[in-house]
Amino acid sequence: MNPPTPMSPLAITAHTLVTALGHGLADHAQALRDGRSGLKPQVFETAPLDTWLGVAPDLDDAALGSAFSRGQSGADCRNNRLAEATLRADGFAERVRAAAGRWGAHRVGVFLGTSTSGILASEIAYRQRDAASGALPAGLDYAATHNTYSVARHVRQSLGLTGPAAVVSTACSSSAKVYGNAARMIAAGVIDAAVVGGVDSLCMTTLYGFKSLELLSPEVCRPYDAGRNGLSLGEGGALALLEREPDGPPAGWLLGIGESSDGHHMSSPHPEGAGAAAAMRAALASAGLGAGAVDYLNLHGTATPGNDAAEDRAVMSVFGARVRCSSTKGHTGHTLGAAGGVEASLCLLALRDGWLPGGLHRREPDPALHAHYVDSGQPAALRVVASNSFGFGGSNACLVFGGVA
Repeated sequence: MNPPTPMSPLAITAHTLVTALGHGLADHAQALRDGRSGLKPQVFETAPLDTWLGVAPDLDDAALGSAFSRGQSGADCRNNRLAEATLRADGFAERVRAAAGRWGAHRVGVFLGTSTSGILASEIAYRQRDAASGALPAGLDYAATHNTYSVARHVRQSLGLTGPAAVVSTACSSSAKVYGNAARMIAAGVIDAAVVGGVDSLCMTTLYGFKSLELLSPEVCRPYDAGRNGLSLGEGGALALLEREPDGPPAGWLLGIGESSDGHHMSSPHPEGAGAAAAMRAALASAGLGAGAVDYLNLHGTATPGNDAAEDRAVMSVFGARVRCSSTKGHTGHTLGAAGGVEASLCLLALRDGWLPGGLHRREPDPALHAHYVDSGQPAALRVVASNSFGFGGSNACLVFGGVA
């Protein structure tokens, strides 16, 4: 069988993100430089769990509510507010509107990832049911909030776009996989540009769900640590604009995309990282690069014992111990369906600034893990970086990015 034909590099002309570290690129670049974490031991809403969380700031700001006009008032929920805050960061919405003016609104797609979308709105509504009839409050708009498509609907309407739109929900690989959806649509000539990324906000289902799986750490997460004992959850929004041709210097280039599905277990990774390794090899083949070309690898690195061990085996089988790597989840927490998009933006910042992010909170290296893990941020000449995102059910994705020469 002939090897796959490498994809043509695709321009990333703008990107931004909102996480517990702040709003926009400047907040995140400074946090990476300072080695600052957005994780805190805190309670979210009505879930008094003994854990650390990465809560995005200022989502209750009344000014965000202005995005939800009278005709769309039912769309006002935490997840859509996080999407709106991300649209406003770094002038991202204006960049997309300029691209729509260039290509046509019908030629710009929207492809976003999420896991639970606006389910918090339904959780709150269930607390407010009529005591006699059990009826949900009339103000609950399931389609505009809880439904997974709601975030793409809001972003598309806010930007005035009319091109194809879809939401991917494959757990923690969701907002990495949408880069592939968009790239294939552009390559097929269906569209000329796309808004990609992910938005995932905290809710009771997420918090209690991971608690029941015994995956939440009672302390701050410690990826790649010998004593790691679980993840720290976070929330985030990340958006990027892909264009067939840049109109000026791009923020970076999407060089390769790799996807796989090993289906090993509903919630546990393949112990040898078979699907993860397949995704990384596919991404390198898509980029037309060898493993030696990658200067930094952003690990999925959740700090659960099984995930880090399986990913380490996969990384060693593809890259060996040469490539420097770290997990940025110690900065942001695990943002689930938004993780791929968040970490794509962090990788683009690393390329822009020549700064290799350090993995926070590791106290004792695990002697059973052999990848070249970097604890402290440091200046580095980075030309090509890769990012791993692995989801429940064995849904794996790896993205390869290049900097601007």
